[in-house]
Amino acid sequence: MSEKPKQRLLSLDVLRGFDMLFIAGGGTFLTLLHGKTDMPWVDAIANQLEHVPWNGFVFYDFIFPLFLFMTGVSLSFSLSRGVSKGIPKKKLYRKVFIRMVVLILLGILYKNSPFPYFEPSKIRLGSVLGRIGIAGFVAALLYLNFSLVKRVYWIAGILLIYYAAMFLVPVPGYGAGDLSFEGNLVGWFDRTFLPGRLHQVTYDELGILTTFPAVCIAIFGSLAGDILRNKSTENKKTLTLVGIGLICVVIGLIWNLHFPINKRLWSSSFIVLTSGLGFLILALFYWIIDVKGYQKWTFFFKVIGLNSLVIYFAFRFIRFSYTSEQLFGGLYAPLPEQWHEVINALGGVVLIWLLLYILYKKKIFVKV
Repeated sequence: MSEKPKQRLLSLDVLRGFDMLFIAGGGTFLTLLHGKTDMPWVDAIANQLEHVPWNGFVFYDFIFPLFLFMTGVSLSFSLSRGVSKGIPKKKLYRKVFIRMVVLILLGILYKNSPFPYFEPSKIRLGSVLGRIGIAGFVAALLYLNFSLVKRVYWIAGILLIYYAAMFLVPVPGYGAGDLSFEGNLVGWFDRTFLPGRLHQVTYDELGILTTFPAVCIAIFGSLAGDILRNKSTENKKTLTLVGIGLICVVIGLIWNLHFPINKRLWSSSFIVLTSGLGFLILALFYWIIDVKGYQKWTFFFKVIGLNSLVIYFAFRFIRFSYTSEQLFGGLYAPLPEQWHEVINALGGVVLIWLLLYILYKKKIFVKV
């Protein structure tokens, strides 16, 4: 636990809170509104909060990549600060390595609760937190040893090699270039080399091969962090973020014509598209909050963003829906039954936020 730093990029904290809200109950609340309001735009939003089964893209597929992107933005600030203070690289390496190990272990705990202590074959090794830890570690190593331009070369190299491998490496029984659920290279590699339980049975979207392209999102984020750290004007920084974002989105859409946008495979087109969207949404929040100074509305999201690890674990291990039902069930009981689960989900979000608010007032900020 640590106290909040005195100087932070407010837009980054707010964007992190906005992102985490969808994971910790906000997405569920909006999804439950589907078909209940007779308002097409509400249903359209709800439809964006269910992952695409295979090829394609909706907003909910952007939630995790956005967090990876922000991981890169944050490490640009933290590592540059460490270097400016004269902290040896060895010490910085050790810090990001320990962080990676802790996140991998926490991720395994999260993905396997209740933990199958006596059945190792049922343990899932891939996890969201583990991927954040690995991506942050690799992005940090590259950040400390390569310039911005050379990190772009790393991104291009990784994504092109992954692209080539998916189409050129033959999979036993399926051949090369099979991007189906059963025949893709990612699945064969996980079935062959990744022990334990695979989330998709025939493969794991948080497994071995997909880690390589996912790392690129964090590297992209470190580039965005460098742009925000440079000494140019705020408007120029915003325009630069927007320009790079638009270029990435266009590249992703063009690449999609041959290598489909696919979150489950973390396809190269998916990586470039979501990184581009990361640049764009960061530019929007930065311009509104830090450039134009519209900050009164940000407090709700800031409280969430400063304790993202707490909200992630709290939503997993604390039954907020049960507490919400006990506290608010009598209030929504007179409403039509179809609205009960909606109001109950909203109550859960309120309770989660109140927990984070208490931590905020106590200046308790949990991070790894």
